[in-house]
Amino acid sequence: MPQQNDFSTRAIRQQQPRTAASEHSSPLFLTSSFVFPDARSMEDAFAGNSDANIYSRYSNPNTDELIGKICDMEGAEDGFAMASGMSAVFASMAAFLRSGDHVLASRAVFGSTHQILTELFPRWGISHTYVDPVDIGQWEAAIQPNTRMLVVESPSNPGLQLVDLEQAGALAEKHNLIFNVDNCFATPYLQRPGDYGAGLIVHSATKWMDGQGRVLGGLVVGRKSLIEELRFFCRHTGPAMSPFNAWVLSKSLETLSLRMERHCANALELAQFLEEQPAVERVHYPFLPSHPQYELAKRQMRLGGGIVAFELKGGIEAGRALLDGISWCSRSSNLGDSRTILTHPATTTHSKLSEAQRQASGISPGMVRVSVGLEGVEDIKGDIGQALKKAGGQ
Repeated sequence: MPQQNDFSTRAIRQQQPRTAASEHSSPLFLTSSFVFPDARSMEDAFAGNSDANIYSRYSNPNTDELIGKICDMEGAEDGFAMASGMSAVFASMAAFLRSGDHVLASRAVFGSTHQILTELFPRWGISHTYVDPVDIGQWEAAIQPNTRMLVVESPSNPGLQLVDLEQAGALAEKHNLIFNVDNCFATPYLQRPGDYGAGLIVHSATKWMDGQGRVLGGLVVGRKSLIEELRFFCRHTGPAMSPFNAWVLSKSLETLSLRMERHCANALELAQFLEEQPAVERVHYPFLPSHPQYELAKRQMRLGGGIVAFELKGGIEAGRALLDGISWCSRSSNLGDSRTILTHPATTTHSKLSEAQRQASGISPGMVRVSVGLEGVEDIKGDIGQALKKAGGQ
């Protein structure tokens, strides 16, 4: 049989074995539990001596298919599917950390990840140190004898700062740290952190993987030895993804490459348009030559992604005015949708951070994040352009 080498071919053709009904498309397995032909086979399943399904909190054919696809895309050995992106982020850390452990983390992380590190983990005696995502030279000095994990996002939310994954992976290997990378913004179509030594790769499947704002989901894939420990944690704490959501997400992956190509093309054109607008002080997009990490982006990413962030000269009031001024683009905290979405991070997704914390993470009062959709790019530019004129007082 000829080998399937193309990303899109494998995303479409990898699916669970057909049932006796000979279906062309994978069916839904909406069952909470599974039955056994005899006592011995049931005993073997509970003893871990077979791959038989027991309970959908542990495994299900729909989640198995989804995990298999993501592992193939990321070049990972194993994985676990969870109910939301944040359950995946939390489990990817909590499954491995013990009281007295220390986490080294990029300062540019999502607001809820920040809350886990600063508000929840200290309750259990787990400490952290933030480091500049760009200046990896300072990271080694921040490693402590009890440091167990290195946590990064690249590109970051919402400022689109990049971590040099090759350098970070080498540092983690040198100091025997678990290298944990949130790859949500890039997706495995644009970037594979496992190629740079990441032992754990985290996704909010709610975003680009679903692509239409329909379901929640989270995924952690990576090294088999680590996923075995993660699976034990998840099996007994219960963050499992529903079979229905797994079925939807597996279908969505069949068009991931096509969608990301269009998202990225639209985003680059919008970013170039925004650089020309008088009300805009600065535009952040990895594949713009003006991005300070442009060369790194070209080296470790296939394309620049579907997110554009820009800073308005008028600060926080201009940010509010821009969101009020859009006509048909959506105001929402979500991203990765087929629809273009605008968010003002300082008053929404990162509002729980102090002003000093936002500034340290590269979030200015006038920053606006755009999740660039699949609509016609001229229409996207037209709506944001007219809103910019209102926000800039023109």
